[in-house]
Amino acid sequence: MGVKRVWSTTGVVALTGALLLTTAPHAAADDVRDAQWPLTVYDAEKVWRSSQGAGVNVAVIDTGVDASHPDLTGQVLPGKDFTGAGDPHKDTVGHGTSMASLIAGHGHGANGSAGVKGLAPKAKILPVRVNATRGTIDGKIDTAAWTAGVRYAVQQGASVINLSLDDSSAYPGSKAAKAIEYAQSHDVVVVAAAGNDAGTVNYPAALPGVVAVSAVDQALNPWSKSNTGNVTVAAPGVQVAQADPTTASGYAVADGTSGSTAYVSAIVALLRSKYPDLSAGQIVNRLVKSASFLQHEGKKAPDRELGYGIARPGTALTMDIPKGPKQGPLLKGSSTSTNSAAGSDDSDSTTQAKKKKKKSSSGNLLLIGGIAAAVVIVGILVAVLRSRRNGGNNGGPGSGGAAPGGYPSQPGAYPPAPQQYPGPYSQQPPHQGQ
Repeated sequence: MGVKRVWSTTGVVALTGALLLTTAPHAAADDVRDAQWPLTVYDAEKVWRSSQGAGVNVAVIDTGVDASHPDLTGQVLPGKDFTGAGDPHKDTVGHGTSMASLIAGHGHGANGSAGVKGLAPKAKILPVRVNATRGTIDGKIDTAAWTAGVRYAVQQGASVINLSLDDSSAYPGSKAAKAIEYAQSHDVVVVAAAGNDAGTVNYPAALPGVVAVSAVDQALNPWSKSNTGNVTVAAPGVQVAQADPTTASGYAVADGTSGSTAYVSAIVALLRSKYPDLSAGQIVNRLVKSASFLQHEGKKAPDRELGYGIARPGTALTMDIPKGPKQGPLLKGSSTSTNSAAGSDDSDSTTQAKKKKKKSSSGNLLLIGGIAAAVVIVGILVAVLRSRRNGGNNGGPGSGGAAPGGYPSQPGAYPPAPQQYPGPYSQQPPHQGQ
């Protein structure tokens, strides 16, 4: 089956000439930083006071990552090449390097003030090179390669996997889908791009448990080319400045859900660094419950364009959110109860189970009492009828006597146990800053 590239061929523009205003390397790099509007929107400097992603490995399954790019030196792990070329640090397309820079770029120059800085600048990148490139003749992706790459990433200790690609061969039950399930069963958060053709969310993003990411522009409005439907969250993905080793300047500006996916992977890395004891599902729980529709009032989660809202790293890191069940809120068919999925922790789930058992026992007692009352009343009615037959209008002792005043008043149904946290997504996230 074919594959549609997740990046936009018309949305990639080299950061040169008029955009950079100058050809001087240092000035150009400074302009690159100025062009990184997502860092401004996210108030990255404040975010980094809480977490920078230290200790987290993010697998970028893509076209390779150029480890020699000045904004990525020291950030890229050995990795593996599944193309047969034997060098995961070579990127002839630029896409994988771009994604890595948005996740874990550290910039360069004095205090890293120039070039691209990722949202999780202290995370490490595990490059997994596969044929997923506009450079291939037929424009197809090597499904077997990236599927093997997912398993490799898990085995190498990656706790986040970035899939800025789409593949119709990754349908439910396929080998690719099983590789995703393998990652999820090993406590890995899988983040994938929704797609760029204004259709429905593509695979593997549409698979259960995968964080499917759409894109928003600088006004935080949905990007018109983002795929919609089964979206989890949205993130910046329009006119995004990023590293690109295939351009003369080493940088480019691009549109696409690839970039927004990289930003969400970075947010997950920040969370995994600050909350190392939370499971992958609990990390996703924080991600979606801290998201917000912001100025898009009237939208209800899940929204076809924004999912549960625009991902917000600062709020995700600091908001008071119960950790929720280990399975997380996105996995379908989980045995987790509704109240548990609402965000209560394991002890809350136990309490809910006890309340349910108590309610069941009380319900049995009420049922037995009701049956007994019914038997008594039926007996009385039978006696009254017999009395009328025997005594006619003579007014015997039971003649014309009213039956007891109906069934005794029964207590109403037990009210449902209060939820420890609305959910799993019943509450619109608060409208607040990033």
